[in-house]
Amino acid sequence: MFLSLVVAAIASLGTPLITSVATSFHVSLGSAQWTLTAALLSGAVATPVLGRLGAGPHRRATILATLAVVVAGSALTVLPLPFAWLLAGRAAQGVGLGLTALMMGVARDHLPEERSAAVIALISVVSVIGAGVGYPLAALLAEVGGVRAAYGLGLVLTAAALLTAWRSLPEAPEGRLAQVDVAGAVVLAAALLLVLFLAGERNLWSRHLAVAAGLAVVAVVLLCVWVVIELRSTTPLVDVRAVRHPAVAGANLAMFVGGIGMYLLLTLITRYAQTPRGAGYGFGLTTFVAGLVLIPFSVLGFVAGKLTPRARKRIADPLLLAGSAVVVGGGFALFAAARSDLAELFAAMGLLGFGVGGFSAAMPGVILAVTPKSETSSAMSFNYVVRSVGYSLGSAIGGLILAAGTGPGHLFPDDSAYTTAALVGVGAMAITTLTGLALARRRSSGTTP
Repeated sequence: MFLSLVVAAIASLGTPLITSVATSFHVSLGSAQWTLTAALLSGAVATPVLGRLGAGPHRRATILATLAVVVAGSALTVLPLPFAWLLAGRAAQGVGLGLTALMMGVARDHLPEERSAAVIALISVVSVIGAGVGYPLAALLAEVGGVRAAYGLGLVLTAAALLTAWRSLPEAPEGRLAQVDVAGAVVLAAALLLVLFLAGERNLWSRHLAVAAGLAVVAVVLLCVWVVIELRSTTPLVDVRAVRHPAVAGANLAMFVGGIGMYLLLTLITRYAQTPRGAGYGFGLTTFVAGLVLIPFSVLGFVAGKLTPRARKRIADPLLLAGSAVVVGGGFALFAAARSDLAELFAAMGLLGFGVGGFSAAMPGVILAVTPKSETSSAMSFNYVVRSVGYSLGSAIGGLILAAGTGPGHLFPDDSAYTTAALVGVGAMAITTLTGLALARRRSSGTTP
């Protein structure tokens, strides 16, 4: 749980520091944005590879080597080096995002079944709420000691994580075999790079639509080629046939659409809170104070994560997914209807946190119910790739809607653009809810004699 929290918090460090990086390194905000994008890209690419390695006999060595890369990257972000080295360090830090699925594999292999289910649920939750922990701390350190001090927090935490892993993690059970499908890994990496690049480069869609559309077609073709490679491989990077199982496919669909909605609301609230009052709305909060708005998200997310394992004894995991999606939809509805008071933003963020916490805690149960122990890391890795793509698209969709709602010559979008984006989010969570209900109905009919 500690390792999952650390890697999530470190990956989120880019968000509150974008403006500080642009100022300190004398680069544009677009260039500074890559301190976040680079971490997400490397994490998405590394996750399936680490998931496959984690399914083999060298899981402990894989975890330690990955954490060593993260620590080295953290050192690069602290040293007084040019901007390119900072980006390289952030990319190395992002590799750690692939460790969360491996932590689930460790829990499932080495803890009693009932206890492992609760721990896996909490690992899933802390991997999400880690952003709410890292954001305000990084913003405070940046205000007090500058951007290098904020990244120094990452170096300390990752070094502690490496020491903890070295002392605590056991070896994988004997008899495991795992070979990495190199061709599949390269093709999937290329496809994910294109998908996440297109999601992050919003200006490309508005200024060079033909180029963006062409790259999107290339990404789709690469994904199709990857599926063919995996189906033909004797040692696939991801067991595509298992992913096609209705429960797993439905869970990944819910994660994709739900991830779009969840990150969309997170983006809307934090951006709205920092908008100067001169725009006719907003609160003009500093980066640090805006980070405090994430506290309800983290606290209630953790509460939901603790409550979900108990609720699973009475309520099926797919129904918990559906219920959590309804809660997030409620956060969207509240934000759309009432955001003139800061307390209302806190309430919407609290609903988002509680819904995301419950959703994240229930998700592993849906997938692992039909997944062998040996494939835990691989199956959850694929789910986390889907989540990363969903989150990136959620951020991009929010940016596009707000950009479309910004009048000529205006710096900030109209207030109505936030309402439009919130209603899109309600639609996304409605689809997620229906997917969860469909999974629950299928499971119910499947268990009926």
